Amino acid sequence: MDHLYELVYFLFAFLCSKEMSGRHLFSSKDIVDFKLEFMKNYQLKNLSKKRFFSMMMISALCTASPSSIFANVNEVQITMQAATLKGQVIIESGEPVIGASVMLKGTSNGTITDLDGNFTLKGMSKGTLVISFIGYITQEIPLNGKTSLKVILKEDTKTLDEVVVIGYGTQRKEELTSSVMSVKAENFVQVTTPDAAGLIKGKVAGLSVINPDANPLSTSEIVLRGSTTLKSGTSPLILIDGVPGELNSVSPNDIEQIDVLKDGSAAAIYGTRGTNGIILITTKTSKGEMKPTIEVNSYISFQKIAKRLPMMSTEQYLEKVKEGYTGATDYGSKTNWLDEIMQTPFNQTYSINLRGGSKNTNYIASFDYTSNEGLVKRSKVETMFPRLNVTHRMFDDKLKIDAGLSGYQQSYGIPYNTNVYQSALIYNPTQPIKDENGKWTEVARDLYYNPLALLNETQGKNDATNLRMHTTITVTPLEGLDIKWLLSREVYNKFSGYYETKDHRSTTIQNKNGYASRETHKNQADMTELTIQYNKVFKGGHSLNALAGYSWNKNNNQEAFMDNYNFPTDDYSYNNMAAGTALKEGKATEKSYQEEYKLVGYFGRINYNYQGRYYLSASIRHEGSSKFGADHKWGTFPAVSIGWNLKEESFLKNVRFLSFLKLRAGYGITGTIPGSPYLSLNTLDLGGYGYYGGQWTTLLRASSNPNSDLRWEKKKETNIGLDFAFFNDRISGSIDWYNRDTDDLIWDYTVSVPPYVKNTITANAGSIRNRGLEVSLNFIPVKTKSFTWNTGINFSTNSNELVSLSNGKYSSSGYTDLGDTYAPIQQKTHRVQEGMAIGNFWGYKSIDIDENGHWIIEGADGKPKPIAEQQADDKQVLGNGLPKWYLNWNNSLRYKQFDLSITMRGAFGFQILNMPEMNYAAPVSLGLGNVMEKAFDNVYGKRPLAADQELQYVSYYVQDGDYWKIDNLTIGYTPVIKENKWIKGVRIYGSISNLATITKYSGIDPEVNVTGLTPGVDNMYRYPSARTFSIGVNLNF
Repeated sequence: MDHLYELVYFLFAFLCSKEMSGRHLFSSKDIVDFKLEFMKNYQLKNLSKKRFFSMMMISALCTASPSSIFANVNEVQITMQAATLKGQVIIESGEPVIGASVMLKGTSNGTITDLDGNFTLKGMSKGTLVISFIGYITQEIPLNGKTSLKVILKEDTKTLDEVVVIGYGTQRKEELTSSVMSVKAENFVQVTTPDAAGLIKGKVAGLSVINPDANPLSTSEIVLRGSTTLKSGTSPLILIDGVPGELNSVSPNDIEQIDVLKDGSAAAIYGTRGTNGIILITTKTSKGEMKPTIEVNSYISFQKIAKRLPMMSTEQYLEKVKEGYTGATDYGSKTNWLDEIMQTPFNQTYSINLRGGSKNTNYIASFDYTSNEGLVKRSKVETMFPRLNVTHRMFDDKLKIDAGLSGYQQSYGIPYNTNVYQSALIYNPTQPIKDENGKWTEVARDLYYNPLALLNETQGKNDATNLRMHTTITVTPLEGLDIKWLLSREVYNKFSGYYETKDHRSTTIQNKNGYASRETHKNQADMTELTIQYNKVFKGGHSLNALAGYSWNKNNNQEAFMDNYNFPTDDYSYNNMAAGTALKEGKATEKSYQEEYKLVGYFGRINYNYQGRYYLSASIRHEGSSKFGADHKWGTFPAVSIGWNLKEESFLKNVRFLSFLKLRAGYGITGTIPGSPYLSLNTLDLGGYGYYGGQWTTLLRASSNPNSDLRWEKKKETNIGLDFAFFNDRISGSIDWYNRDTDDLIWDYTVSVPPYVKNTITANAGSIRNRGLEVSLNFIPVKTKSFTWNTGINFSTNSNELVSLSNGKYSSSGYTDLGDTYAPIQQKTHRVQEGMAIGNFWGYKSIDIDENGHWIIEGADGKPKPIAEQQADDKQVLGNGLPKWYLNWNNSLRYKQFDLSITMRGAFGFQILNMPEMNYAAPVSLGLGNVMEKAFDNVYGKRPLAADQELQYVSYYVQDGDYWKIDNLTIGYTPVIKENKWIKGVRIYGSISNLATITKYSGIDPEVNVTGLTPGVDNMYRYPSARTFSIGVNLNF
């Protein structure tokens, strides 16, 4: 019988090898099926090894085909091992889940469910299947040879288990006792953004993210909970994977999560750097065993100017010439200067990352290229973001080494010249671009330039490189004990070269005969931190986390600058600076500068949790800075916060509609250090001349007043908050009230000479107070098998007051005037005064216009008076440039494979100084160039301004700035990818940014500067705003 089986097998194998009309008699499938059936029925155990080997060799040789001998062997192996897995994913109501992710754990193999919730996977017999869908609990199911599955997903009512990044660690959201907001990548604003802040614009209550223009070199302006200092800036501390950085030093496409530490109890662990809050950026990583996967995100966009100032056209200007208006002159041409300098920019971004890992080693490598063209010609900016991160674990995970290398390289030509856009607005529309000799038409007057000459007769090159390196070594000698050592270095280098040709106005008007400058910057920041962290859960429901650490920071800044002019030829540009003669004649500039400072800190924190009901967190940081005098180098910054989970109490535990309710309160002290590192020391410089030894010589003299008593500003903040959720988290949110008092404000004071060598000194005196309320609400109004709608609303309000500007040692007049209206008005725009809010406009209140078209203002006595009789004490508060209220509304909708997100936001209760209208909407400006259409409209509904009414800073130009913006609209489509060897996921999307603005403000955009002490100014040199249209694709391989 054995020989009979062998004969049958031999004959079948022989026939399989024969061809008829160029084709095999049996298909590969037929051959494989026969072999499997034969082996199944034939008793191999009764076959000798020799005979079995002979049969297999005969089979392989006889069935050989052009596809190779080994092809059939492989088919046998695959068919023997492969199994087709079919399944369905539903929710508890029985409705199918469309688009659920079904992946084999630790690999990139998977699919998503179809319209009926079904899925099919081939080659799945072993391993663990991971099924996930937004809003539902992820399930992991061991396969164990299963060929069919029915998976029931349960609604995720445990959103409080979400991990939030805090200072030097993480916490579950449920355990937080401070005001912290976390935004994950899936909730980012899907917008082309210059930096990371744009991803969370409108997502965090109390965090104002402003992009006042479309300049491709601009970055976001950020303010968190108002202004807490006068001289040291308002930007929060930015930490990228624990290392200080800038918002534009990481690609938005590399970010996994952004956490914002808002109150003092959360930020005090960072001491002096935490006064303005902390933004923690976590980049994407690779975790666990996974096959190499590739993610590609690419999009292109173009922009159009959102709104143009209504300047007079050539025809309207010529009408004024015919009417004989003073200053209107016809030069015989018709030029639309704005069209000449503007373009429709095409922007593109290509981002790719590769990640994978084994049991012990994980890696991620990414590269991002972005090319942005501005609305103004010759403003293209190219940026590349390379990044590599590797994590290796050894000795049973007792040692982990994480190393990263990242940064960016940015290149562009000439920097944006603010005079280009401003000159295009006002340059006479009848002026020709060039005269009959082919030379640029120029006028020998300041602030009035041929914009095309400015744009085209300059050459430049700017290259900036940022390199960030970090290594973290974590040792876990005992369970729950982590010892971590972090080393980092960030190096920033920038080169700038600039040249104005002999056809530039610097030569044709100012006789420079070619002007060049060359500049270099270098900044190096070194940091090392050592932390020890211990986690332990004790019997009886006690949980403890203890942290102790040491931090050392050193910063070194260097810069060098030189310029020169009177060059023999334009060919040298900025590459042969010695060729100019002005430097040799002592008419040009050559200078360099270097500074260095250090910051050292010791810190600790304890987090305690009892049975998930009562929480306590206490921290302290003792920090020293080289910027202060010997007696004040060190400062101590404590914080404490508590939380009470009322839902876990017996009187609320059975309230079914209540999912969560926690009351929390915190108090923390943070500090601020000055910008300059040498204010406490005697500094000298060379200046002036003295007669010594029979000749005149340069003097060595004191350059500032040292202040050995200079010390930390201290901000003391109290925060009370409530977190809540109802109906299985279908409604959730938080409410926070805070009070911030900053004492020992650093400010410049006037002092007597002598005994001081200079008439000003930087010292501590004064205080400022901020109070506010923040409300965040999240809803899931609709959630069905095919349609989901998530919506979130957040509201914030802040009020501030400068309580004092003096103390017993240093005093002031109680106010200082700041800002500038520029020529020809040349007045201050704001007043910072004790007992008043920061941001007040200070000027003359216009109340009417007289019969001759001249302003009538309100005098100090409250009575009307002509503007010609103005006195300094007639000035008063005209408004405030800081919004009192912010409101944001975010919506995310998903219908089957389609998704739609809409972001809307608004600011209310503030005013804007409309400087373009103040300068260009008056008939007198016609003699200075073109003017706005409304320059000849009636004022106060009576009559136009008089032709001889000079420009004035009056309240007529301080306008209400309230606005509501449809900030971003994005629509995407995620097709169901059937089993595909290469592509695992696709999403195609399109978006419009800055879609619409509802406002009564007459300027180009009410979203203006809100930082510093002079907010709310719509500058006449402002780069225009843009509306951006984008289309992109996300691919997963």
